[in-house]
Amino acid sequence: MNVAQNHIIREITPLSDKDCFYIAERFKTEFTYPIHNHAEFELNFTEKAAGVRRIVGDSAEVIGDYDLVLITGKELEHVWEQHECCSKEIREITIQFSSDLFFKNFINKNQFDSIRDMLERAQKGLSFPMPAILKVYGMLDTLASEKQGFYAVIKFLTILYELSLYVDKAHTLSSSSFAKIGIHSDSRRVQKVQEYINAHYKEEIRLNQLADIAGMTSVSFSRFFKLRTGKNLSDYIIDIRLGFATRLLVDSTMSVAEICYDCGFNNLSNFNRIFKKKKECSPKEFRENYRKKKKLI
Repeated sequence: MNVAQNHIIREITPLSDKDCFYIAERFKTEFTYPIHNHAEFELNFTEKAAGVRRIVGDSAEVIGDYDLVLITGKELEHVWEQHECCSKEIREITIQFSSDLFFKNFINKNQFDSIRDMLERAQKGLSFPMPAILKVYGMLDTLASEKQGFYAVIKFLTILYELSLYVDKAHTLSSSSFAKIGIHSDSRRVQKVQEYINAHYKEEIRLNQLADIAGMTSVSFSRFFKLRTGKNLSDYIIDIRLGFATRLLVDSTMSVAEICYDCGFNNLSNFNRIFKKKKECSPKEFRENYRKKKKLI
């Protein structure tokens, strides 16, 4: 494989070892920071930024007036780019916190179950719905000006808890294969099948093979898989293959055709059609757009 030079910025955040979190509130007329990643977890809120394009991993979405995203994937690239935003009154609140904010015995207590689940899911990026934003808006609005450090931490933990109650309504952003996230499922059968797909996505994968792994009939397994994952099997396999394909478009100099066949697609025109339908751009445009934003500073 030909590996491209990686120009994604590894951000060094201002978070001190002695602080629970770092918060920055900015009023700006445009987004100019290039695509980047960092070790710290990040909760990012934007207001009056309709038309901005938010890129998290291989997800690219144009946001509305309010946007709230949690990212806990340490290698997950992200950027908010100006795109079609005309607002001159953009407000951005960024909160960065360390993965060890909750020491192990603390986060594993029953009272933190929902927060723990949310932090795990947010490895691929989570975009919260408007009811969740409204629930925490008042606390976010005043967090930066909270003068008592202890109460600021309590307020921040409350924000995380309130958001965790909306996690099932939150929208997952990046694909797991692009974000390099391991497979986790409440069902051991589903997890075994997902692990098999991840290991064999380059090959032809048959329904009866996966049903055998799960110890079920093909018809029963199809229903069971969709019930547990929310996707039918063929869509799930396509999304896994696309995740690996978009990662190669970013990280390698392989041609689109090479990537197509390397990721288990057996027809180039079909690959281009599926890619454009899912990503709203061609593989070539995806690569070019991503590289435009990979500036070294």
